[in-house]
Amino acid sequence: SICGSVIEIRFLGCCGWSRCCGMGDFRPRTVWLGHPEKREQRYPRNVINNQKYNFFTFLPGVLFNQFKYFFNLYFLLLACSQFVNELRLGALYTYWVPLGFVLIITIVREAVEEVRCFLRDKEVNSQIYSKLSTRGENKRLKLYMIFLRTSEKNGSCFLRTDQLDGETDWKLRLPVSCTQRLPTAADLLQIRSYVYAEEPNIDIHNFIGTFTREDGDPPVNESLSIENTLWASTVIASGTVVGVVVYTGKELRSVMNTSNPRHKIGLFDLEVNCLTKILFGALVVVSLVMVALQHFAGRWYLQIFRFLLLFSNIVPISLRVNLDMGKMVFSWMIRKDSKIPGTVVRASTIPEQLGRISYLLTDKTGTLTQNEMVFRRLHLGTVAYGMDSMDEVQSHVFSAYTQVNTEAKNSSTPSHDLPTSRAPAATKVRKTISSRVHEAVKAIALVHNVTPVYESNGVTDQAEAEQHYEDTCRVYQASSPDEVSLVQWTESVGLTLVGRDQSSMQLRTPSGQILNFTILQIFPFTYESKRMGIIVRDETTGEITFYMKGADVVMAGIVQYNDWLEEECGNMAREGLRVLVVAKKSLTEEQYQDFEARYVQAKLSVHDRSLKVATVIESLEMEMELLCLTGVEDQLQADVRPTLEILRNAGIKVWMLTGDKLETATCTAKNAHLVTRNQDIHVFRPVTTRGEAHLELNAFRRKHDCALVISGDSLEVCLKFYEYEFMELACQCPAVVCCRCAPTQKAQIVRLLQERTGKLTCAVGDGGNDVSMIQEADCGVGVEGKEGKQASLAADFSVSQFKHLGRLLMVHGRNSYKRSAALSQFVIHRSLCISTMQAVFSSVFYFASVPLYQGFLIIGYSTIYTMFPVFSLVLDKDVKSEVAMLYPELYKDLLKGRPLSFKTFLIWVLISIYQGSIIMYGALLLFESEFVHIVAISFTSLILTELLMVALTVQTWHWLMIVAELLSLACYIASLVFLHEFIDVYFIATLSFVWKVTAITLVSCLPLYILKYLRRRFSPPSYSKLTS
Repeated sequence: SICGSVIEIRFLGCCGWSRCCGMGDFRPRTVWLGHPEKREQRYPRNVINNQKYNFFTFLPGVLFNQFKYFFNLYFLLLACSQFVNELRLGALYTYWVPLGFVLIITIVREAVEEVRCFLRDKEVNSQIYSKLSTRGENKRLKLYMIFLRTSEKNGSCFLRTDQLDGETDWKLRLPVSCTQRLPTAADLLQIRSYVYAEEPNIDIHNFIGTFTREDGDPPVNESLSIENTLWASTVIASGTVVGVVVYTGKELRSVMNTSNPRHKIGLFDLEVNCLTKILFGALVVVSLVMVALQHFAGRWYLQIFRFLLLFSNIVPISLRVNLDMGKMVFSWMIRKDSKIPGTVVRASTIPEQLGRISYLLTDKTGTLTQNEMVFRRLHLGTVAYGMDSMDEVQSHVFSAYTQVNTEAKNSSTPSHDLPTSRAPAATKVRKTISSRVHEAVKAIALVHNVTPVYESNGVTDQAEAEQHYEDTCRVYQASSPDEVSLVQWTESVGLTLVGRDQSSMQLRTPSGQILNFTILQIFPFTYESKRMGIIVRDETTGEITFYMKGADVVMAGIVQYNDWLEEECGNMAREGLRVLVVAKKSLTEEQYQDFEARYVQAKLSVHDRSLKVATVIESLEMEMELLCLTGVEDQLQADVRPTLEILRNAGIKVWMLTGDKLETATCTAKNAHLVTRNQDIHVFRPVTTRGEAHLELNAFRRKHDCALVISGDSLEVCLKFYEYEFMELACQCPAVVCCRCAPTQKAQIVRLLQERTGKLTCAVGDGGNDVSMIQEADCGVGVEGKEGKQASLAADFSVSQFKHLGRLLMVHGRNSYKRSAALSQFVIHRSLCISTMQAVFSSVFYFASVPLYQGFLIIGYSTIYTMFPVFSLVLDKDVKSEVAMLYPELYKDLLKGRPLSFKTFLIWVLISIYQGSIIMYGALLLFESEFVHIVAISFTSLILTELLMVALTVQTWHWLMIVAELLSLACYIASLVFLHEFIDVYFIATLSFVWKVTAITLVSCLPLYILKYLRRRFSPPSYSKLTS
């Protein structure tokens, strides 16, 4: 166990999330620093495990998963029955060889997948941490720790938590104050101290614990909250950190928020299983009819069993193995597709599921977006600057500062920052565009919580870089990527943030001059206020200014009246930009002193503190001067818009489930065109009670063709009281966006969609917080991004980019499903043909339970004589992949499950009965003297009919199909030499045999060819119109 280790930490061996010593419940713990021997209990090993089986459960598990299928169990019982002499119909190998072949193929396939999974897990689990520290490496934490100390000057560090909660904001973390004050990290092991931590739980937003130092005078006791923790699955943004491990393995919150991997069984497999049950019913009925026609004479109950064995071909044993081998071929095709490089199939049992997806549930951060913010627009009301006109902004900023500097040299009085603000009268004069641009840029450069950090780059060391504000060594840190993008933009237009600490900020002008500002007050952004403010004093002029930025809904009531704010905010939001309104207010020294006195007083009050503080701040937030609007875009992944459009046209509804904020999620939904331009968006108001949920659902019910945006908290309330009504309404929406979703909530939504609609779901994500959703969905797709491989390893399919999803579903999913349907029905047809012949034969010969074909003939029929042509149907395709991508509407046809339905099944049953009857009656009519002639004529006609039927079914010929047909025919002709026991070889060489076989084969196949031609002529399927 590694709980209690401070610095030396290693990932232990590979064993699954198994709890040591078989301990049951989670318990609180006391962890001594540097003294793991004092632990009171043992803790789980820190490993991940994505395997379905272990060494001992592999064989029982695989066999159980095989024999829970009805027809596998049926064939096992059938093979076992041959050990009873009264029931034996032929050689034992005729039953045991096919069953053994099926099981060996399955066991080998599962073993290969398990070994691959084991090796992937082993690679992750063998990572070693010599020290839990990182500088500029952005290494992901694998443990849950209490933060003890950091190398950062300001005594704090930032965490990136997007893999845990899906939020793009960085979180500020503070070390335990008494350990941060220690001279060196080594002193942590010299003091006598321990951490008390609550029992592990699922809540990723809270933590309760205490830190106690016993050898202090007096003893130190500090409370610990979430601010003092370093979570697993997060990245430390800067500096070196030292922590004490409190949770490992399955006690990690990221792991407790994921579900165990389950063995997924495809809907197609369940449908085939259902059809085999119908065939089994037919088998029982036929056997009973045969015994009834014998008038239940003699030991009739034994006769029933013999007939069940005789007609056992009605339920085809080769169906399972053909489908399994087909799935392996489909998986291989997906892996080898050069248009979607890097795609990995981790679950080769469900590729045909990709052809019937009705709901796609996707994560936002890292899946649809790159989580890289780019500044797109600056709007000043009368003029707007886009990406192509940023050089104009740059020249305005440059001219403003060169003008200031020139005036400063020509004047003995202290220079003001702004040329327009030197004389009181100047404020009344309409400001020039140049000064307005400069004011806006300066405001954006000041109103934020970004800190520039300097790191050594191999040439310059850290201290020197910090002293000279070295551009190449500077990295910006902030709790939000939006803020960083704004500061990076001001740098690109000439005003650079070069330094910041708790009380001051330094900006560098285009001419290299350093402007110093004192931070007097800072009002951080909160979800309730939706704005942030800062009061700064310009050290050069002594001017005090209150800057503020925030969402347009709150800022509209704070700024002075104007006629363009609402309209322009709407325009920018429709383009998918995140809009911030920036405003300022100049304060005199007296105004500020008055405010500060009231603010301090409000902060000291015991009752209603937050309300009083908010009231004081709001007294400043009046009649502010509107400076500008900024538009920032979260860059989408490549080709997200066309991919979502393809999915929408294919009849797939897309739901976006994200842990991010409501505004951010809504912007991304618009930007990615998840919500089309002509669709309204209904933002579900926050609800906490049953009554509120009822009213809001009624309001939503009145909307039509409207996308829904709802937060995780409101969703939970709705599902608690009105689950059925909410899911009914949500399923009618063209798109749904769920924000502030916990990982377990994502999985719950997937589960509800499956239960309520009965449709297939596909979940796509890239982070650890998406694993539950991916494992719960019918098809889980992991996007391998910058954020590690946790989602990709747990998924059924792994792609390198979101855009590859279009081809994965439209081409490979569609082909896999259609090919599987054709293959399964053809295998059923092959078995029913020979069973019909057996039924006709038995009827003619006084209902005797005598097999028509013996030994090798019966095995050869479903293997070397017909296996290759029938299996070659896995290469068939109705349209080219380019056409399937161009017309995603073709995919919509598959959602109704028409390729394999009771209708198509019945058609193939009728074809089988017709052909089997024609071949058998034809052979009985045309044979001359000996019984072996019946066998020769009927068996040869049967083989030729099967080969011709494959040719009839094929839509696009592949050279391997032609090879398979010719090879099978050659095998049959060559094997006749060895089959003299069953077939008269001399009779086959006669002209009489040739014309009889030709006549029977033509009668059995020609009508079907004519029907196919007429159908294509008068009622062509949709895809044939495109191919022509």
